[in-house]
Amino acid sequence: MTLWSGPMLEIAVDQLTNKVPTRFEFNGESICVVRIDDEIFAVGDTCSHAEVSLSEGTVEGDRIECWLHGSRFSLKTGEPDSLPATESIPTYSVTLQGNNINISAREGLNS
Repeated sequence: MTLWSGPMLEIAVDQLTNKVPTRFEFNGESICVVRIDDEIFAVGDTCSHAEVSLSEGTVEGDRIECWLHGSRFSLKTGEPDSLPATESIPTYSVTLQGNNINISAREGLNS
């Protein structure tokens, strides 16, 4: 297993509200971070269908729903499970260390 040693987005757990998507900008990318109880997920913030911010959408279970047309994406895999989206969104590796969250700036590590 190769460990990623590149840039990381570092945030504190208390910056996140449970089940409320939050947008962060890092390394020229928009990343949507979601806390669901004790789990943290990070996905690309742009809907693959309409190119709008997913952090403005809602979270149901382990899915995030785009506010514009209702496409839902898995926070675990980035795969869409409803139309009109047919393409996945990027997922990012998340490491929790105490109150600190480290998110890899390289997509696809937990796909």
